[in-house]
Amino acid sequence: MAQVKYSRVDNNRRQSSYCSTVTVVVFVALCLVGVWMLTSSSVVPGQSVDVPADGKKNEVKEQVTDTTTTTTGTNNGNEENTKQFEDNQGDLPEDATKGDANLPEEKPAEEKVEEKPEEKPAEEKPEEQKNEEETKSDDGSNGEAQNEESNGENGDGKKSDGETGSDGDGNASGDGESNADGQGDSNITEKKSDSGDNEEKSNTEETSSGETKDGETENNQGEEKVDQKDNKESEKSGDGQGGDQNSGEVFPSGAQSELLNENATQKSSFSTQAAESKNEKEAQRSSQGYEWKLCNVSAGPDYIPCLDNWQAIKSLRSTKHYEHRERHCPEEPPTCVVPLPEGYKKPIEWPKSREKVWYSNVPHTKLAQVKGHQNWVKVTGEYLTFPGGGTQFKHGALHYIDFINESLPEIAWGKRSRVVLDVGCGVASFGGYLFDRDVLTMSLAPKDEHEAQVQFALERGIPAISAVMGTLRLPYPGRVFDIVHCARCRVPWHIEGGKLLLELNRVLRPGGFFVWSATPVYQKLAEDVEIWNAMSELTKAMCWELVSITKDTVNGVGIATYKKPTTNECYEKRSKQEPPLCEANDDPNAAWKVPLQACMHRVPVEPLERGSEWPEQWPARVEKAPYWMLSSQVGVYGKPAPEDFTADYEHWKRVVSKSYINGMGINWSTVRNVMDMRSVYGGFAAALRDLKIWVMNVVAIDAADTLPIIYERGLFGIYHDWCESFSTYPRSYDLLHADHLFSVVKKRCNLQAVIAEVDRVLRPEGKLIVRDDVETINAVEAMVRAMKWEVRMTYSKDKEGLLCVQKSFWRPKESETLAYAIA
Repeated sequence: MAQVKYSRVDNNRRQSSYCSTVTVVVFVALCLVGVWMLTSSSVVPGQSVDVPADGKKNEVKEQVTDTTTTTTGTNNGNEENTKQFEDNQGDLPEDATKGDANLPEEKPAEEKVEEKPEEKPAEEKPEEQKNEEETKSDDGSNGEAQNEESNGENGDGKKSDGETGSDGDGNASGDGESNADGQGDSNITEKKSDSGDNEEKSNTEETSSGETKDGETENNQGEEKVDQKDNKESEKSGDGQGGDQNSGEVFPSGAQSELLNENATQKSSFSTQAAESKNEKEAQRSSQGYEWKLCNVSAGPDYIPCLDNWQAIKSLRSTKHYEHRERHCPEEPPTCVVPLPEGYKKPIEWPKSREKVWYSNVPHTKLAQVKGHQNWVKVTGEYLTFPGGGTQFKHGALHYIDFINESLPEIAWGKRSRVVLDVGCGVASFGGYLFDRDVLTMSLAPKDEHEAQVQFALERGIPAISAVMGTLRLPYPGRVFDIVHCARCRVPWHIEGGKLLLELNRVLRPGGFFVWSATPVYQKLAEDVEIWNAMSELTKAMCWELVSITKDTVNGVGIATYKKPTTNECYEKRSKQEPPLCEANDDPNAAWKVPLQACMHRVPVEPLERGSEWPEQWPARVEKAPYWMLSSQVGVYGKPAPEDFTADYEHWKRVVSKSYINGMGINWSTVRNVMDMRSVYGGFAAALRDLKIWVMNVVAIDAADTLPIIYERGLFGIYHDWCESFSTYPRSYDLLHADHLFSVVKKRCNLQAVIAEVDRVLRPEGKLIVRDDVETINAVEAMVRAMKWEVRMTYSKDKEGLLCVQKSFWRPKESETLAYAIA
């Protein structure tokens, strides 16, 4: 009854006060819910948070795909640019080994949902409160929310799958890779707010191939650009490698999150006219200024600039020592592109390519005519076929390989013996079948009358280079090959003081074997007997031990195996110092255009000297820093050498597994021949070792000499100067990888000439992956666009970038005659 006595004014005041209180409560609740929505690192697909207001529900929706979302914030307030790809001191080891600074943990989604207030009747919220709520995602808290999401905090600042997301200073990971999802599969989710609408949905549409369309991104603290084309190959599952394309992202969550701290605008399967027009205008602008012409040369589609310099060859005073087969590079490297053979087709994939290749790709029949009866190569319809034999193993290379191991079990293919040099390789069937025994073989042969033998090897998917043992050292460090093999190679090892055999002694490990199955081993012709006697005298003077000599009744050949000494005792006991020991200041690792000398280098015997011990058996050797890398030494990236080695390996494992395998749309089952154009410790090749590919590691002559480390871990490579052409035929490689190479090379030589060399070496539809500064990335992109290459993906942030392009079949109509290359 007391309530009846309240006046009308009192009752209205009470109700007004009550409504104000409820409005404040609802507003605070909505703010909490909004903050939760922005800061949540995990959102249940399809979930919406409902907040009642005057009997209605204002829904804040967030649409996500079936895979784990990738969040893309930037680190708070830190404006220091992290060089995410560069090998500056400290960058790589820190991002490869350190995690984020400790960040507060977020509550699970279930706990946060419980924080919602009970539903109560409430009046309509004032308009200014709505606007305040709508624009909340644009205020300063957004950067914080994004930062928390992108880092995926655990208490120690590490990702939930154990990958690190930033260095100790809070900068984005310098290696460019971190993980928000243990599987590396994700889709980018964007959050947008518009003052004209209450809310906007973030759309993440997948294309029919499971990939996203082009995207451009911006955030509050920096500018980023991501551009990815439709992945034509993602539909192919191949052999399972690289077929996991569930994410459809430019980069999968994880390996590329150092690049993808961003908000991404995803487009549906139907691109917009604005995007199409913008992309075309950018392409036209970028291609201006670069005009490509076809090289008019005598070698035609098989042109190798440094081996087909006829002007230099004709001016040689002598060809006695095969000087005409050595490198003679033009003063100005060509900037034209090499034509394709008529009817060129996409190469047959490995392992079928080991047995046959398209005749139209290497249309040479001379070798088939001369060596067909010896099972080198035969013409079979539209194919060139390789029966698996050679002059010394007509009945199959595998039998020959196993016979060698049976004659000397200590060889232990694929365990003790991992890296082999095959001299005078022919079409490289020996190296091609050693893959079955887990052995890498560096095959070499000259570009001579045995037409296109190295080109046949590369077309088959077998590593090889065009080289000759003439007047210069081979482009390899000293003491790196486990075995050197020579099957019926017609190299005069014994002449001129054994200079050529002494070069093999330089590159052979102490304790390594020289396997020789030439005719002097098993034939009794006068010439063969003379050569055998001379070789026996020379190898004894070199302190090589003849450990076995056996006859293969199946192939009808004999095999002599020699072992290099592991001490200097024999050298010191020789009654005659012939061949002499090299001077103490003669560096056995110096190999780039260094003249041959008829001397022997001493065997290293100090415990911490490279070559004093045999490497660990394969595959353990690939993962461990060599015993001779000391903590007192400073590595390439500035840390103690063993830590530097480990950090580099962890870095490339992340990059490869989280980005290159799943994030670039590359069908790795179609990739066989790979070149790392700027290798450091061989980490990129090591990370790819489980795929059915091989990687030629190139160490530039003006970079830190880390090639011995690469060989020590059971990989192989070569020295090279990228201001010159590489000693390989055109269309040799399926994929080229250049990590901060071009920005260094362009300081010394014409970048357009280097890109012309890239085009020469790469097969049509082959891929080029470039990691470099933005200026260089843009220059490279402009050049390849002018060659009608397809830009599959570009990314740039903080003056660093990543580019993935695919070579086309396009060739220009205009030609340029190179006078020095006309025979």
